[in-house]
Amino acid sequence: MMTRILQNSKWGLLIYFALSSTFSIVAVLLGIFRYQGLLTDFRLWVGYLLLIIIVCTIVGYAVAQRMQRRIDAIHDSMLQVSRGNLSVRIRRTEDPSFARLYYEFNTMVDSVEKKMKLLQKLGEQQVVQLEMTTESAVAEERKRLARDLHDSVSQQLFAIHMSASSLPKVMEVDMERAKLVMDQLIQMSYLAQKQMRGLIAQLRPIELEGKSLAEALDAWFPDYCRHNGLQGTKELDLHEPISEAKEHQMFLIIQEAVANIVKHASAQRVTLKLTERESQYILSINDDGRGFNTQMLKPGSYGLHTMQERAEKLGGQVDIMSTPGVGTTIRVYMPRFEEETKIDGTD
Repeated sequence: MMTRILQNSKWGLLIYFALSSTFSIVAVLLGIFRYQGLLTDFRLWVGYLLLIIIVCTIVGYAVAQRMQRRIDAIHDSMLQVSRGNLSVRIRRTEDPSFARLYYEFNTMVDSVEKKMKLLQKLGEQQVVQLEMTTESAVAEERKRLARDLHDSVSQQLFAIHMSASSLPKVMEVDMERAKLVMDQLIQMSYLAQKQMRGLIAQLRPIELEGKSLAEALDAWFPDYCRHNGLQGTKELDLHEPISEAKEHQMFLIIQEAVANIVKHASAQRVTLKLTERESQYILSINDDGRGFNTQMLKPGSYGLHTMQERAEKLGGQVDIMSTPGVGTTIRVYMPRFEEETKIDGTD
């Protein structure tokens, strides 16, 4: 019976307070009436009272620690949930003061997890449907770019060919004019190269097409870093296949983040990590660039708004940490659920 009473935080605090107060009173009375002859020196009385205070403080600290552990359990669980780890549950306690609070918290997280599963399923369907509806538009756009390639770069190359063919004869007749033709060739080749790069960038196929996320990153990430003067490090810790929608959104987030590093960070190194945990995926992109003050970050700056929007489509979130002169870390948390045969979880 007494054990059950002590497990109740409310009655436990009252009992410990009463016992501590009783101990203090009894100790002082003993000092006055029984040990008065021993405590003749004022300093001994001070030491005796300090001992009583220390004992009461230790008891109070032990009781406060017991209460703090239960509060910390709620706080830690709330932090985990805020990071997208919806598998967190608080273990049952025999303390009636906290048992109801723990139960309500677990019930709330159960409800949020079910809704998040549904949201993620719907988000994945939306992403897949959007991709299917845009395929024809993309095909038409590529045809248009192919026509532009023929009408622009092809004509430039033909003009270069004609000028280069006539150059030997011009050199025999007039060297000054040959220099002008040479300058024209250089200018036309530069223009053709510029047009070709722009068209190739637009015609470049989607890197995820027919590949897993890991395969696409193996092909794209080192090449992109090399062409932009970055030392890239990639670390993937994936054990199970990822849905097509998640792969698509993660890949676009990575592209956006690395492109922002190239444009704004003046970095030399970039590190990409993607980790699969029991209840979430964690994507981290770190650079050693010039960084910035996150307090001055405006909505939409550095593509953060776009990345956040992509993550939120599947119930995730994006955190950005940066220090001027040190670098920037972008961290994406995306919930991971076990695949179910039906959305409502019925058999």
